[in-house]
Amino acid sequence: MAINLKTTSSVAATGVKMLVYGQAGAGKTTLIKTMPNPILLSAEAGLLSINGADIPYIEIGSMADLREAYQWLVENSKDFSSIAIDSISEIAEVVLNYEKKNTKDPRQAYGSMYEQMTDLIRAFRDIPMHVLVTAKLDRMTDELGRVLWGPSMPGTKIGNQLPYFFDEVMALRIEKDADGNTWRGLKCVGDSSWQAKDRSDKLDEWEAPDIGQLIQKIGGHNG
Repeated sequence: MAINLKTTSSVAATGVKMLVYGQAGAGKTTLIKTMPNPILLSAEAGLLSINGADIPYIEIGSMADLREAYQWLVENSKDFSSIAIDSISEIAEVVLNYEKKNTKDPRQAYGSMYEQMTDLIRAFRDIPMHVLVTAKLDRMTDELGRVLWGPSMPGTKIGNQLPYFFDEVMALRIEKDADGNTWRGLKCVGDSSWQAKDRSDKLDEWEAPDIGQLIQKIGGHNG
């Protein structure tokens, strides 16, 4: 086998791969407006928050739609700098409902959904562009009874695996300061209650909800 020697300084050139999760109304879809030259794959009905932003999008209502969108993006990737998938939670539910209708064994339905989703997440992640995947918020409990907040997915297995596919995992949160003023921020460092990680080690614990700025801070191209 011929060795293709690479350098880690070129890793960011393939794009930053991000997962953002948060509660309904936190502004996950609005984040897409801050991405460089994006295209949106939308399985959510709520696009009003980016109305007027003139962002091209593809509606995803089935696994067939998602596969077709992937092929189209591979062929037209030079026309865009970023992909946003909103949301992976909704897409997984669509896949699971389809599988449940086509099998009498719930375990088989969940297994098929897991295989399809992991294959497609890897495929989209590996397209040489910035990738933002959004997810709903889920409340989990560990073996000691402690509450942990993370991305919502149908099925424990895919839910536990999802954060491992991405370089950056962030929780979009709505908080209040000491004066009672509301502010939005991306929590980029995990703790005992919130799942998050920053493989670049260049982000602060809290960052402004601007994906373009984050990409620049990490060192990826932003155009």
